[in-house]
Amino acid sequence: MLAILKRELRAYFTSPLGYVYLAIFYAFSGVFFWQFTLALNSTDMSAVFLALFVVLMVLVPLLTMRLLADDKKQKTDQLTLTAPVSLFSLVFGKFLSAYVIFVMGVIMLPIYGFIMSTMATVSWLPILGNTLGLLLLGGIFVSGGLFVSSLTENQMIAAVGSFFINFMVLLMDTLINQLPSGLFRQIFESISIYSRYTDITQGIFSLSSVIFFLSVTGIFLFLTVRVLEKKRWA
Repeated sequence: MLAILKRELRAYFTSPLGYVYLAIFYAFSGVFFWQFTLALNSTDMSAVFLALFVVLMVLVPLLTMRLLADDKKQKTDQLTLTAPVSLFSLVFGKFLSAYVIFVMGVIMLPIYGFIMSTMATVSWLPILGNTLGLLLLGGIFVSGGLFVSSLTENQMIAAVGSFFINFMVLLMDTLINQLPSGLFRQIFESISIYSRYTDITQGIFSLSSVIFFLSVTGIFLFLTVRVLEKKRWA
């Protein structure tokens, strides 16, 4: 798994992709921080995190689209599938490589809090809650993108499919609000990702929410392993 992780991380930085992803993320975060906090003489970063949520919906698919689709296109997937490594190690190594890049972007956000703390009193609970929320949500975005990438050799299709999954995360609550009260609505509310995300960003931490996010990430990884297992036997 470590060999896969190192190889994929090296691939991100021997090509422009890793640098471009981080540069775009840092640029957007810097602009949003200036526009929604410093320019308004505010210490509330909730608008910054909300805007970055939308940016990540688009950026993360670009980060994950090549993970498995590129192997298919280059015809190197057969070598990977027949390598003396478990499919879970292969999938988890690729997942971690993209997730590490994702974390490298998000982990910089609390630094803005330290910058503001030199000028005013800062409430750290919303900042830490939003950071944790993005880290947990990022696991779903990355694993979902990896799963879609395992289904096609076309990177553009993988990116669009991943964006669709991310968009449905945001859209689900809107659809739930259109449902009449009843059991059906309660079931959908119980699996709503965005509502749990907003709870965490507001400082409402619960072990069940963390387990939920990790479980959804695990489901996508499991599905990816199943796709590769089918191809290995084929």
